[in-house]
Amino acid sequence: MTDSYLAHLPADLLARAAAIRLAVFDVDGTLTDGHLHYSEDGRETKVFHVHDGLGLKRLQANGVQVAIITARISHPVALRAEELDIAHVYQGQGDKRACLRELLEALNLTPAQAAFVGDDLPDLAPMRMAGLAVAVANAHPWLAAQAHWQTSRRGGEGAVREVCDLILLAQGKADAERERWQ
Repeated sequence: MTDSYLAHLPADLLARAAAIRLAVFDVDGTLTDGHLHYSEDGRETKVFHVHDGLGLKRLQANGVQVAIITARISHPVALRAEELDIAHVYQGQGDKRACLRELLEALNLTPAQAAFVGDDLPDLAPMRMAGLAVAVANAHPWLAAQAHWQTSRRGGEGAVREVCDLILLAQGKADAERERWQ
């Protein structure tokens, strides 16, 4: 392992990450910093981190499917997902675990092949179901206590990229990704 910020990870965590075929992300507080921004005319805006976007694109390029499951409905989320070619986008989901279960069935995957990344209590049930449960650095402590791993970066500030890098590293694809950009 050449990634110094991931080199200290335990073997059981790397084994979980190596099995991932579907990485699922919450939005507010995970893909964003959790702040809700509204313009004068009531339109919602969101800020996404470019590093997270590239990480999601690289996961997909390496055979890991990406999904978004969020309780809120937001046009900026649909735009960002389209920009990143994320085919599995589920907004307005009050029961994220049921949504994840249906998605796994549709993709013919097991829970052990899924990662779920979140920041607060609505993410707890799908995290408990997933083979790899990740909390971002600023996650609520009750959620963080249930995670297999917690990122060092906060939601909206590169935490998602850390998860992408972890999965690529565990699957032996990190070196090829670095070489691709040289």
